[in-house]
Amino acid sequence: MEPDEDWQTTLEAAGELTPEITDRILAVHGDRGRRAIEAVTESRVKAYRDFTVVVGHGDEYIVEDDGCTCEDATYNLDDEDPTDLCWHAIAVAIAERIDAMDHHDMYYADVREFI
Repeated sequence: MEPDEDWQTTLEAAGELTPEITDRILAVHGDRGRRAIEAVTESRVKAYRDFTVVVGHGDEYIVEDDGCTCEDATYNLDDEDPTDLCWHAIAVAIAERIDAMDHHDMYYADVREFI
């Protein structure tokens, strides 16, 4: 079992972010894990009909299938390493497993026009 899958499986079974799971996320992902946990606890993971979006400090980033529109995902991650995720993708993985998404019954594509 991959280390990344381990914390995700454990988190899904627990349904909450425990100190042990938090420590595992930080051990695997470091600062990206810390930023992801902050985003989840600050309700910055938004689920729309068409996309899941993480609100960063400077922009909003679309996350799909562990992929993200941020520059970190585009330039810095190792495609061969499944644990090498940007903090936005980690935040979505956490929020999905503990039901911490901020749900919006609308399309992000429509919302994005006004931003």
